[in-house]
This record gives sequence, structure tokens and C-alpha cells, in this order.
Amino acid sequence: MRLLGAKVISVKTGTATLKDAVSEAMREWVSEIDNTHYCLGSVMGPHPFPTIVRDFQAVISREIKEQIKEKEDRLPDAVIACVGGGSNAMGSFYHFIQDPQVRLIGCEAAGRGIDTFETAATVNTGRVGIFHGMKSYFCQDKDGQIAPVYSISAGLDYPGIGPEHAYLHDIGRAEYVPVTDDEAVCAFEYLSKTEGIIPAIESAHAIAHAMKIAPTMDQDRIIVITISGRGDKDCAAIARYRGEDIHE
Repeated sequence: MRLLGAKVISVKTGTATLKDAVSEAMREWVSEIDNTHYCLGSVMGPHPFPTIVRDFQAVISREIKEQIKEKEDRLPDAVIACVGGGSNAMGSFYHFIQDPQVRLIGCEAAGRGIDTFETAATVNTGRVGIFHGMKSYFCQDKDGQIAPVYSISAGLDYPGIGPEHAYLHDIGRAEYVPVTDDEAVCAFEYLSKTEGIIPAIESAHAIAHAMKIAPTMDQDRIIVITISGRGDKDCAAIARYRGEDIHE
């Protein structure tokens, strides 16, 4: 981002995660609204931001649909994507929402497990609340305060999920499953070794779940996995997870 001319400010307040970065960006925006425009990269926040991001990201599912019909002459049986706030997943799902035969599966960061406090699996562990200008599901403590969350993936450690994802969950149109750090790391390594594709650790959460369900499906079934980023940035973190003393 600096290479392209942006001024990057590190957020050191709170847990110094995505939640705190969004909070600081919103504070700056509302205090300088005459000369500041707020943008965000996920389907969350006050209207119209979830809609704006969804509509831009929907190019993913539009192209999936066109390409899979061209190559296979039918729709996929499942579309799988990782979910933090949920932008790439919503983009992957959007043009398939009206196709009930296509399973839509969002993979949340379970961290060290949904039975621990070190998790970011919002749908699986959270409850309805209001935060960052939206009503959705959020990880909360017993008093209703936003709880600290954890994931090996910096892109998935947000304590909420976009409101449209919450709606898809509530009506039963999409499934949201937890994937642990260990499962994601194993999937990261597997795809890197077998295909030479190093996925972002975020995307590896989706790969992990695909590896879990594929053996239960017939061989002619089609699964589409959204690889939403490259894993070059994550190699050092994966090495540390495996016990290597390595730093960027």
C-alpha cells in the first residue's frame, strides 16, 4: 500500500485487530467528514457499504457461473469460501442464491476451537447485536460487550459477520462452518505441495472444509473453492506455527 502512495497508520488500540482498525477509520471519517471518504473492503458497516461491496464483489460469482456452464454445462454442487466480514464469500455466493441446488458454504475461523475463547467463528459462537453501524451476529461476552477474537489469519479475526450473511444463515440458504487454525494450516500446506499454489491462510480455511466434505460426495460432483488471495504473506506465520524461528 505504501508502494502505491498510501499513508498507512498502524492501529495499536484495543486488541490491534481488524475490529480496532475499523473503529479508528470510522472515528477519523466522522470527525473529518467534509474532506474524508470512508471505504471498506468487506460487506459490513452501515448502509450502503455492505451493498456497495457486495455488488462489486459479485463479479466473482458471475464469472464462476459463466465459466462453469462453459466448461461443465451445469452449475456446481457447492461453492465454498472463507468468511471474516464476508466480502469474498458474498461475492462468490451472490449469483447462486436463487439456485437452491447449489450449496453455499462459508468457512469461519475457529482459531483454537469454538469451545475456547480463542476463536472468531461468529455465526457458530456469536449472537445478535449492533456494532459498527450494523445489526448482525457478533462474538460477545456475557455483558453484551464485543469479545476479543483470535485466528491465525489476520483477515478473518473480525468479531462479526456482514448482515446479508446473517440473513442467509437465518433463512437456511447458506451454511457457516468452523475451521480451526490447524485444519487451515494443513490445507495451506496440502495445496502448496500438490498444486504449487500457495493460498492465503484465509482461503486455506475454505480448502480445509472442501477436503473434509469431498470424500463424502460422489465423484461426479463439482465443488468450487474461492482462493481469495496469495499466501506469500503468510509463509513466515505458517513456519512459526510449525515451530520455526523465522520472522519477516
